[in-house]
Amino acid sequence: MKKTPTILACIALLVSVAALVMTILAGNKKPVEIEPVPGQTAVAGDIVYIQIDSLLMNYDMYNDLMSAFQSKYQASQDELQKKSRQLESDAKSFENQINKGLLTRSAAEQQQQNLLRRQENLQNEANNKQLELQEEEFVLNNQVYDAIKTFLEKYNAEHQFALILTSSSASNTVIEGNKGLDITNEVVRGLNEEYIRNRNK
Repeated sequence: MKKTPTILACIALLVSVAALVMTILAGNKKPVEIEPVPGQTAVAGDIVYIQIDSLLMNYDMYNDLMSAFQSKYQASQDELQKKSRQLESDAKSFENQINKGLLTRSAAEQQQQNLLRRQENLQNEANNKQLELQEEEFVLNNQVYDAIKTFLEKYNAEHQFALILTSSSASNTVIEGNKGLDITNEVVRGLNEEYIRNRNK
């Protein structure tokens, strides 16, 4: 009947993991947009590049989808934390009653089984919700990258660049280059115009 501290420890772990994920999500910072140098313009046959971090942070479709996703994520975490706090409170109350000898053995065993069952259900709910949100985020990213790829296929059919590279803070494909070959801002403008047209249809 001394499983109550284990229940409390599991609840604390669940809350701390949720808090960590929220901290990671909240830590996303908007990268600085790099302006092209006036007078330097990419022409057909050039190898150009896109700063994907900056593109995503300035792409309306990505921001709209991510905002909706983060709202859903926050609501899910709030609900799980509410249930977790209630379970923690009930477990402490149960432990207090045990220490004061206020429960019969059979009543204590029944309450303990109930607490363990609630803990298991909460853990399963948290796992299922995490998998659901991971799948939703995966689909969201695929939608965004498919829209970018589709746009770039049409964009390059018009501009005829030899190659379009991507660079990001995680993997610098382009360490240094002519800023006139950075087409990020132009692509963002085109993507946002296309997104607004499609959204208003």
